[in-house]
Amino acid sequence: MIQLPKIPRDKTNDFTDKMIGERQAFVAAQTGAAIPHISAGTIPPAALPGNIENMLGVAQVPIGLAGPIHVRGEHIDGSVYVPMATTEGTLVASYSRGMRLLTACGGVKVTVVERFMQRAPVFYFADAREARDFGKWLTANLDGVRTAAEATTSIGKLSHIEQYGVARLRYLRMNFTTGDAAGQNMSGKAAQAACNWIMENYPARTDAMSYTLSGAIDTDKKHSHLNTLHSRGARIVAEAVIPAAQMQGIMHASTKAIYDVRQVSMVGGMLAGTSNNGLHAANALAAIFIATGQDAANVAESQAGITYMELRENGDLYWSITLPSVIVATYGGGTGLPTQREALEIMDCYGSGKVERLCEIIGAAVLAGEISLSAAVVAGHWVESHDALGRNRP
Repeated sequence: MIQLPKIPRDKTNDFTDKMIGERQAFVAAQTGAAIPHISAGTIPPAALPGNIENMLGVAQVPIGLAGPIHVRGEHIDGSVYVPMATTEGTLVASYSRGMRLLTACGGVKVTVVERFMQRAPVFYFADAREARDFGKWLTANLDGVRTAAEATTSIGKLSHIEQYGVARLRYLRMNFTTGDAAGQNMSGKAAQAACNWIMENYPARTDAMSYTLSGAIDTDKKHSHLNTLHSRGARIVAEAVIPAAQMQGIMHASTKAIYDVRQVSMVGGMLAGTSNNGLHAANALAAIFIATGQDAANVAESQAGITYMELRENGDLYWSITLPSVIVATYGGGTGLPTQREALEIMDCYGSGKVERLCEIIGAAVLAGEISLSAAVVAGHWVESHDALGRNRP
């Protein structure tokens, strides 16, 4: 067997300045790399259990401030500045430009339609008929399943269960509300308790019956069309009516030209098979996620979107984007770490009772970015802006 040096680790208490220093010295000894900037973090080690293993230092990502943007939601009705962590030049400036337009038009209306987190167990039976009959029993005994699931959490609630029959399998998609947490772990624990209750109480159980906690239709950390239809995380709709004069005056592009190009890009998106017929929702999501301590891998699901436009007879443009699977939290996970908490506090989005407010701000920011980039492409400013502010500069 090949024997390689082990990363220093203290099984009793690994979150101390001493152990972090040992790992920094280990990296220098093993690789010869100097890491003064990685080593220069200000996060207290005691704040990190549950967030990281083998703590070495920090990744310092610049945070820019975009805005202000006026958000007309049900949890915020006013202007807000949005912190965005990115290394992409022009991004913050572009979002600020879109926010300026939306604010000048009276703000962006944002609605959180629904918000669920899923765990999707699959049950196995001897044949398809047994699987079908189990589904009927499950529907009739949902209260018992719900009681077992909710006994594991003071926050999570089992809303409903979708069922999909395939061969001798019964796929379930358990939908939970999870308060201000994203809720993946919460839902997993609750679903396991529900499945154990089902196994103990199903009257027609045979030796062939068993289950796996995830049958993969909960689609963690990857896009699925099922999420677009049924929602995972928050389904957010951001919409605004943009007067033709405002679009021309601020963005130097006509509403008709933008609408016409949108028709072309819709076809292009269909040809490519994209999960978002807009332009770049992932830019806003990734930048806000990193700044505020969200699970960055959830961008894979959250970036899905549906853009819809109407060109009014007077030349005004109705523009909306529906984000069906935005997974965010304002409590738990990485949101409580010092830098991330400060970023949330800039938007008054830290702690309990704030997650819908954050969802509304995110929806508004995404729409601002869609408008700004579309206008830049139509007006011919896209490349020039990157030359001036971004990576293209000489």
